Amino acid sequence: MPLDVLYEDNHLLAVSKPAGLATMGAAAGKPTLLEAAKQYVRQRYQKPGNVYLGVVSRLDTPVTGAVVLARTSKAARRLTEQFRGRQVRKIYWALVEGRIEPEAGELVQWIAHDDRLQRMRVVGPAVPGAREARLRYRRLELVGGNSLLEIELQTGRKHQIRLQLSDRGHPILGDRKYGSQRPFPAGIALHARRLAFLHPVRREPIELEAPLPSSWRECGVYI
Repeated sequence: MPLDVLYEDNHLLAVSKPAGLATMGAAAGKPTLLEAAKQYVRQRYQKPGNVYLGVVSRLDTPVTGAVVLARTSKAARRLTEQFRGRQVRKIYWALVEGRIEPEAGELVQWIAHDDRLQRMRVVGPAVPGAREARLRYRRLELVGGNSLLEIELQTGRKHQIRLQLSDRGHPILGDRKYGSQRPFPAGIALHARRLAFLHPVRREPIELEAPLPSSWRECGVYI
């Protein structure tokens, strides 16, 4: 499987994940981004045997965009600390149903996993397992009756963007799990556009940008 590499050195490997590919943990026999990345490192650097790669960021299977992998355990530990400490800037693009108003704002809710429905849901803060979900958004443009949004995550909860936008009445195109009625060519219209963090060893600023997949152009997004 060809790998779309955004950045690499002795400590990091950053790639752009395609739609439909699990980051890791798929059922036996199914491909994952982690296995594809290990194969890439094995071939590029002629490494026999096992290859270490630590997953420090991950995306849902239908989501595309930037994912960071650590090539050493020290890099993995330091990057994980940055993600947990909310020191990483995470920017997503989403194409959502309808015209979102206001054009920019903040969404703050409490969410928890619904075991019966196997999805996340909005709950009250006192519900067991509830966690605060916070994001900021701004509308970049209108595309055929849909809104193209730039989203900055303040928290990193499971399915957070998908649930919060759906709860607002603007589900992400193609995301049937969270109420979308409009199709999307590949996966869902959610893309991890940029990641900004400090290099785990050199402490220099790193900013990654993942180009939009061609499927977005099929829906009229050209920026």
